Parts: sequence; C-alpha cells; structure tokens
Amino acid sequence: MQARERREAIVEVVRLQGPATVSELVERLGLSEATIRRDLVKLDDAGLLKRVHGGARPVDLRDDVYADLVDRQAGPKEAIARAAAARVRDGQSVLLDIGTTAGRVARYLRGRPVTVITRNLAVYAELGEDPAVDLVLLGGQVRPAHRSLVGYLTEESLRQLRADLLLLGTSGIRRSGHSVDTVAEEVPVKRAMISAADEVVLLADASKFPGSGTATVCDAGAYRHLVTDAHPDEETASALRNAGVAVEVVDGTHPA
Repeated sequence: MQARERREAIVEVVRLQGPATVSELVERLGLSEATIRRDLVKLDDAGLLKRVHGGARPVDLRDDVYADLVDRQAGPKEAIARAAAARVRDGQSVLLDIGTTAGRVARYLRGRPVTVITRNLAVYAELGEDPAVDLVLLGGQVRPAHRSLVGYLTEESLRQLRADLLLLGTSGIRRSGHSVDTVAEEVPVKRAMISAADEVVLLADASKFPGSGTATVCDAGAYRHLVTDAHPDEETASALRNAGVAVEVVDGTHPA
C-alpha cells in the first residue's frame, strides 16, 4: 500500500469510527505500529485528524487548524515567505492564498505600496490597518478554523478581478508536478485565483512533497515558479523541468 493510500485509509477509519488507538489502526489496516505512528504525524500536520495520546481522533469543527499549523515548519515557511514577498514589485497587485505561509508573506509586505487581494483572514489581520497597502478582501463563506473565505461569492469576486501575481499555497505536490488539496471545496476557488493572475508562484515547504490531498488543483503548467526549502526528488524535478517551472530553493535553516 502506497503512502497516500495508507493515509487516506487511516483518515477514513477515524472519520467513520471516531477516536481510534494505534493498536486498532494496526489491526484494521494490517500495517506496522511504526508506520501508523509516522502517518499520524503527517496527517496531523496536514490538519486531517488530531493526534492524541495513543492514537488519533477526527478533526473537530471547534479545532483551530490554523493555530495548530502556524508554528510547524516555521523556519522554512519564514524563508519561503520572505523570498515570495521579494517577488512582488512596488505598484503591483498580488493575490495571497490561504495558509500559514501566505500569512507570513503579509508581514514582508507591510509598509509597501502594493495592492493585496486575499481571502486569508490572517492576511487581513496583518495588513488591515496598514496605510501603505491597498487591501482587497474577497467575499465568501467564512471557515473560522482555517482563517479563510470560500464558496461561490469568493469565486464570483475573483472573476471580476485581475492580479499581476498569485502566491499560491498547496497541500501537496505529486511527482507529476500536480498541486493537490485536502479539501475539495478549495479547488474551484484556487482555480479561480489561478485564472485571475498573470503569473502564478507556488509556495511549498519540504513536507509538501508529496504532502497530502487527493483533490487536484492544477498541473505543473499552471504555475511558472516554485519557491521551496528543499530540492524535489528527481521524478518531481523532472516533471517540473518539462513543464517549464523554475524552482527557487531557499535556506529554511536560517530564516531570520
């Protein structure tokens, strides 16, 4: 069983059964305890379930997924955010996706004469009172745990806009170069963002190779640049080269 299949099976068991111990998952899925424990770490990082002592439980709507994720991979995310912000030129309009890395990008745009268009409520909190930034908050349904806006209104707002640059987040990058997400309702919004931008830059720390998610957002041809903190494996790197994607690898060990 491949890693993606394993993790999908674990999530399915926990969603249907509720809290499950490592021993129960071992028995149900026929996997080793060490494998289950490693996968639980990855799934918890992706916000697909919550690790608890001895096992895992489903994600509760009251869980603050954003707060749980904000400090994970902090060094790489900070370095990626700084490099991404450096791609934004004064006077440009930039679409900022949801996620904790995009939230960090906002810090590096403070005080700059740029237009920021976002559905990321963490970005709004960061830039909402900055007089130098022209901030556009998209409409939509609020997902409090993810600090985000989604749905038809978000997509319709994006159809009325055009941005110079999109800084796009991802749940995972497959070896084919496809960007995927763990939440199907994110896909149409992300695609609308891609359609609204002249240039797309994908932001992905090393944990996103291959990351999590089965909902395909786009293939490698939809983005021109990838900013990451680790060189992708050769199969992924080859797919990106063939698609004409330029890869910028930053040093995530010294983000300051």
